[in-house]
Amino acid sequence: MKKAFFLTALLGTSAISLGALSTGAMARPMTETDLVMMKRLSAVAASPDGQMIAYQLRETDLAANKGKTDLYMLKLGTADAQPVMFASTPDKNEHDPAFSPDSKSIYYISNQSGSDQIWRYDIASATATQASDFKADVSGFKISPNGKNFAIWGDIARDCMEFGCDTDGDTSKPGPGTGRVYDQLMVRHWDQWETPGNYSRLFTVALGADGTLGTSAAAMDGTLVGDAPTKPFGGGEEISWSADSSAVLFTLRFSDAQEAKSTNLDIYRSALGKAKPVNMTADNAGMDTTPVASPDGKYLAWTSMARATYEADRLVVKLMDLKSGKVIALTEKWDRSVGSLAWAADSKSLLATAQDVLETPLFRIDLNGKVTRLTDRGNIAEAVPLKNGGVVYAINSIAGPSDLIHMDAKGRTTRLTNVNADTLAMLDPVNYQQFNFAGANGDQVYGQIVKPQGATGKLPVLLLVHGGPQGTFNNNWSYRWNPAVMAAQGYAVVSIDFHGSTGYGQKFTDSINKNWGGWPLEDLQKGMDAVGKIDTQLDTANACALGGSYGGYMMNWISGNWPDRFKCLVNHAGIFDLRAMAYETEELWFDQWDNGGPWTTRSDAEKWNPVNHVTKWKTPTLVIHGEKDYRIPYSQSLAAFTALQQQGVESKLLVFPDENHWVLKPKNSVQWHRTVFDWVGKYLKGK
Repeated sequence: MKKAFFLTALLGTSAISLGALSTGAMARPMTETDLVMMKRLSAVAASPDGQMIAYQLRETDLAANKGKTDLYMLKLGTADAQPVMFASTPDKNEHDPAFSPDSKSIYYISNQSGSDQIWRYDIASATATQASDFKADVSGFKISPNGKNFAIWGDIARDCMEFGCDTDGDTSKPGPGTGRVYDQLMVRHWDQWETPGNYSRLFTVALGADGTLGTSAAAMDGTLVGDAPTKPFGGGEEISWSADSSAVLFTLRFSDAQEAKSTNLDIYRSALGKAKPVNMTADNAGMDTTPVASPDGKYLAWTSMARATYEADRLVVKLMDLKSGKVIALTEKWDRSVGSLAWAADSKSLLATAQDVLETPLFRIDLNGKVTRLTDRGNIAEAVPLKNGGVVYAINSIAGPSDLIHMDAKGRTTRLTNVNADTLAMLDPVNYQQFNFAGANGDQVYGQIVKPQGATGKLPVLLLVHGGPQGTFNNNWSYRWNPAVMAAQGYAVVSIDFHGSTGYGQKFTDSINKNWGGWPLEDLQKGMDAVGKIDTQLDTANACALGGSYGGYMMNWISGNWPDRFKCLVNHAGIFDLRAMAYETEELWFDQWDNGGPWTTRSDAEKWNPVNHVTKWKTPTLVIHGEKDYRIPYSQSLAAFTALQQQGVESKLLVFPDENHWVLKPKNSVQWHRTVFDWVGKYLKGK
């Protein structure tokens, strides 16, 4: 019955709570090692003829402290068809598969030859050959609809007009010593120091008759200086071919003196053989991204933010008629922010994902702007349209990691994969419940409760506070903040989508602006009062609070403004001093939009600054940070730990020298969880 629950929860065909579904004996609680070792499915691709799919699967080698990715393919429309591994090399990685337009080959990236190059797998002969041999690593590629050219991208010197030259172009290291020299912001980004003169750049290259790529590649960025795809998280979703294969459309972020304060991504069109990019979105100072050309060649669609310098503005679908040039805001009347975008095969509608009240469903948007919801519960991670009108998508939930579902043109669903079936079958399931209450201003605020199924007696509570701050702890599977593995330790795990959270309309998201310590704290306070009445098994008087990023800020804010509520706190990468943060963070727009501009011009700069309430701190606190975190530099956590120690507050500091804003390495994740579980257990369970 446990397997049936995970299937039902992922498909979203019934409530996620396991109470009425599981009658078998419990197995064992999930551990942090179980979480780390789960297989991770991603990078779904469909053959143009609609007969097959391919995807990558990451497995973890805990002893080696790294993951390994292999590739699988699966035939659609065949009962009981099983995935077949087609690309796997010991100690190497194969990833990002894509079918050739004739559906006879699968191209992918592998480091089998010693660098990241494109390889070709011939389906009929079941043989793989290396298809590219560039001087530089290939970060990604897109195949033109006619199959004659590839768009490829990677980190290339700005003055290099081939895909890789003898030097990387980085001008920040003039020598003779090791010093870096800069004359403008940004000097570092996310977890790396910037390399002026070297950028993520887009090229095109012809495909030969033998299925291999030539060595002569044409730069598509012209004289533009910036990253395409954008850094640090941009990828293939920012690149699209025109329907007739004559041009490439791409998102670019300028690298100039305004980069640290700008969210102005633009979409460019660059024709083959010309390399003179045309800015398609020059009239918008906000973000324009994820361009997708319709298969019939009539339209270009993309997602767009209207307000400059605001990363959490609503992403509206824009639609351009390529013949007339007319642009309309297709989803202007739909108060949701679109996450991903893809054209249906018939060019009559778009498939999109968007957060919506603790879920991330799949939607269909027709050319009149009508939005139809296609899925119910869970988090749709990827959606790939099929030739026959169906779609394959990856879905996950708090119940389990991503698996693939096939939805046919009539909306009927079939599960295609169950990659973690053996592991999930060994683990105790959890109960999941959504709740709501009247928060600040009387607004309806939502939250979630996750607890071990079958638990008896009162349960101590862990309150999780999400980051962003414009974010959500919704019904999805996470490898960093996972309610299921925390509940498995014997806790009721509560999360509350306070004012500023996403999935409830743009007004609710905007309400945290210059209000970091106000309504969100009130929502947490009222939510903790409400949840104990909604589920009386929760011992809300025996609780610890945990949060990362903005959630870590809230731990510092709680320490000084709600100091008697929790028995302990866990602060991961939290902001301690807003003044220092205003001068230390790399992307300034993040801090300046939310808090009212540069520090020197804020009308009430100190109002929500945790450092001003430090003398009231008394709650035992675990502080965690990564040294390679440049979004919220680790000095913020050093300062918080110093404040705790100076005042004699019981505290511990965990610093990862090789992690950024997140904890990504397998052994570090295990250490993070064990340290957190030991800390909260000490105060909530007396051990």
